Amino acid sequence: MKRKLIALLTVGALAVSMMSAAVYAEETPTADVASEDENTLSVYAWDANFNIPALEAAEADYQKNVNPDFKLDIITQSGSSDVENAVTLAASAGDYSTLPDIVLFQDHYFQQFHLNYPDAWQDLSTADVDWSDFGAEKLSYSTIDDVHYGAPVDNGTAIMAYRTDLLEEAGYSIDDMTGCTWDKFIEVGKAVYEKTGKYLLCMDGSGNDLPYMMLQAEGESQFTDGAPTFASNEKYNKIIAAIVTMITENVLYLGNDWSDYVDQAIVGDMVAGVLNGNWIIPSMELVEENTGKWAITSLPTLEGGEGYAANGGSSLYITANCSKPELAVDFLAHTFLGGSTETYDAALKNGGVITCSSKAGASDVYQEGVDFFEGQAIYADIVKMGANVPVVEQSDYHYQCRQYVGTAIQNLVAAGDTSPEGVAAALEDAQGQLEFEMEG
Repeated sequence: MKRKLIALLTVGALAVSMMSAAVYAEETPTADVASEDENTLSVYAWDANFNIPALEAAEADYQKNVNPDFKLDIITQSGSSDVENAVTLAASAGDYSTLPDIVLFQDHYFQQFHLNYPDAWQDLSTADVDWSDFGAEKLSYSTIDDVHYGAPVDNGTAIMAYRTDLLEEAGYSIDDMTGCTWDKFIEVGKAVYEKTGKYLLCMDGSGNDLPYMMLQAEGESQFTDGAPTFASNEKYNKIIAAIVTMITENVLYLGNDWSDYVDQAIVGDMVAGVLNGNWIIPSMELVEENTGKWAITSLPTLEGGEGYAANGGSSLYITANCSKPELAVDFLAHTFLGGSTETYDAALKNGGVITCSSKAGASDVYQEGVDFFEGQAIYADIVKMGANVPVVEQSDYHYQCRQYVGTAIQNLVAAGDTSPEGVAAALEDAQGQLEFEMEG
C-alpha cells in the first residue's frame, strides 16, 4: 500500500549509510532476527491497520490448513522506509543476519534494491503456483530476468471515483465519465465547480503521481531502455498541459502536501472526484455522510476509451538470511501466491487489503456490494481492472522523475502557461535535471 512514500536513497545517502554501518551495528541488536524455530518465520511489515492484518490472516490460514504449529513472528516497523534502511544497512555491513526471514517491500523500490544488492534475496522459483493468476503489471515489479522474487500482497490498481450526486447536479452521470476523454473530463469539471464549488479532481503537489498514472493509462512509460524520454513524448506533453489547465480552471485542486491532499481535499470534502491507487478508499470512507454517493470506474484517456493504471502496492520477499526457504515458499504458495480465499477474504474484511489474484477476487466476499459506493461490488471490479493495467517500463529513478516533473507543473501553473512551447520547455528542463542526476 502506498502510504507516505519517501524519495529513494541517493548515492550520497548510501555513502553515509555505509560509513554509519558500524554505529548501526552498535545501536541495533546483533542477534539473528530470523527465527531459529523450525515452524516459525519472522517478517517485517509496517501498517497495523492494513498489511499486518493481512499477514495475520495468512498465518491463521496456514495454521488451519497446512501446519497447526506454524507461527508468523511479525516485527512491526514504523514505516516502509525502515525496511528499506534495514536492507541497505545490512548490505553495507556485509551481514544479512540482521534481517528477518521475509520482508514486505514497496513494489516501485524493489528493482533498484535488487540491482544494488542482488544477493539479499531468494527467488520463488520452486513455488508451485499459477503465476498467470496475477496481472502482468503487478508481477513486472518483482520479476527480474524471468525469475520471480515477490509474492504480491496488496493491489495498487488505480480507481477513478466520482460523487454521482454532484455529477447529476451538473447534468452528468457516471456513464458519461466512463471511457471519456480528458477534454470531456475538463468540460464536466468546469460544470461541476460552477454548480457545486467542488473540484472534480485533486493531486498531492509534493507527490505528483497523477502524470505517471495518466501516461500508464495510455500504455506508455516516462522511460525508454532506462533513459528518460518523457520530454519528447507527445502524449506526455498533452497530459501535462491538461493537468495545468485543470488546475487553472478549478477542475483540479493542487494540494500543498500529503496532509492537504488527504485531510483538506478528500476528508475535508472539497472534491467530487478522486483518482489514485485503491488504497485511498479508507480515507474517502472517513466522510461518513457521503455514504451511497460515490461510484468508481476506469480512468479517462486522451483519445477516449477506458484507461487502467496502478499506483503503489507491495509484495513479500524472502531474504538471504532465511534458513528455511522451503517453509517460506510453502507458506507463501498456500496463502498469498495461491490466491487463497481464506487469506484474502479475511485480509479484506480486517484490513482493507485487496487481492491481486483473479481467483481470490472471484470469492463471494469480493462480490458483495459496498454501501459507501452505492452498493457497487467495487472490490471485484478493482481486481478485474487490475488485470487490464498495461505493463510499462519502470525505472530506478521513478521518484526522482516524479519530483522534477512536479516542479515543472508548479512552474507552469505559476506562469499560467499551457502553450505547447511552454510545456515542452518545462519538460525539457525537468528531463535535463533528471539526466544530470542519473549521470552523477
